[in-house]
Amino acid sequence: MLSRIANLHRAPAAMKPASFPSDLIDEQALLPALRRAAFSYFLAQVNPANGLVRDKDKQGWPASIAAVGLALTSYCVGVERGYLARDDAVARTLTTLRFFARSEQGDSPAATGHKGFYYHFLDMDNGRRARDCELSSIDTALLTAGVLAAAEYYDGEGKDELEIRTLADFLYRRIDWQWMRARCQLLRHGWKPETGFLRKCWRGYDEALILYVLALGSPTRPVERASYDAWTGSFEWKSAYGIDYLYAGSLFIHQMSHVWLDLRGIQDDFMRAHDLDYFENSRRATLVQQRYAIANPLGFPGYGEHCWGISASDGPGPATRQSHGVRRGFRDYVGRGAPYGYDDGTLAPWAVAASLPFAPEIVLPFAPEIVLPALAQMHDVFHARSAVFVTKQGTRWVSPYRFGINDGPVLLMLDNHLHDFPWRLMRGNPCLRDGLAKAGFAGGWLEEP
Repeated sequence: MLSRIANLHRAPAAMKPASFPSDLIDEQALLPALRRAAFSYFLAQVNPANGLVRDKDKQGWPASIAAVGLALTSYCVGVERGYLARDDAVARTLTTLRFFARSEQGDSPAATGHKGFYYHFLDMDNGRRARDCELSSIDTALLTAGVLAAAEYYDGEGKDELEIRTLADFLYRRIDWQWMRARCQLLRHGWKPETGFLRKCWRGYDEALILYVLALGSPTRPVERASYDAWTGSFEWKSAYGIDYLYAGSLFIHQMSHVWLDLRGIQDDFMRAHDLDYFENSRRATLVQQRYAIANPLGFPGYGEHCWGISASDGPGPATRQSHGVRRGFRDYVGRGAPYGYDDGTLAPWAVAASLPFAPEIVLPFAPEIVLPALAQMHDVFHARSAVFVTKQGTRWVSPYRFGINDGPVLLMLDNHLHDFPWRLMRGNPCLRDGLAKAGFAGGWLEEP
């Protein structure tokens, strides 16, 4: 599946899937198959006893709370598309929310969370903090977005669906967003019981839009508008390849908040001043990525019109290797970006797929060259067809892992593109609407009753 080959290093210039039936190179046939393949991650990598979802499909790896938030939203899509019975989705969701509501909150290094926030990684079995990681503000926000999606979707009067809504409300209300500011306007990246707040704050355009909107919309401990204005005041407006846009190098930054927030046609003060919205900005950033690959300033073989996509992703390092006559340094999981970020020749096809709503005219032509060979590795989808990426050892590197934070955006952004479902679901959430309004967003669907 797509994120199984999440990062293609040194892709060949020509990848022609001539063996695939022509009807599969069709949006209505290809995209639902890809969406279902992405959904399979959340069935395979969950602990049914507590609802925690593994960060990546490696034995012994911890859970990621961001992956849990994506899973909670994905279960709603699964019901809508017939992948999962509603009763099954309700049971999975209830198990997850009960775990987070009952897990230990406190400043103990072995706790699950503190002040309503949760640690970035949790032990899959006992749910405690894993790997001395930080209490993460952004990952808590992604988890919370999934919690609120569940509250919107399960609107029945049965006791289980009522409990889902009650628990979701409790979990959101418990978060002390003010505390995460730590005596400054900007929200902090996180906190550790051993050392206190992390030095970094959410500054500059990044995936934190969903974080600030949730923090503004809190009915209990919200941050003030000044926090949001301080964040947007740190943005960088740039021009690349003749395109003017709000800059961020990694492609995922232009996608992650959009998984839940429908930002089409609504503007805050920053975007109003540039006569733009964040959706169009993401479209421009996607076009810049393709043009960077065509220009290929670092001379990586294979980059081009139908082979692009640089994001935070797994990689073939850390290592220094000779590559096509050039000695290059390579990293493992790192925030790659373009046109000004770190680029070691590693591409993230999943990030291209998640860009579909923004620029389908350049993403869909990518699909036959990247997506179909990836899907060919899924025996239950396309049976045992050979994968185009499998070549002689050493000619390229392919990540051996799937990641929940890759598969989730693929699944949900494809469903946004095909059905507007996650966006439609979240447009009905009063706290998100309130958070957007407090951030200064107006216009479009926000003006509708």
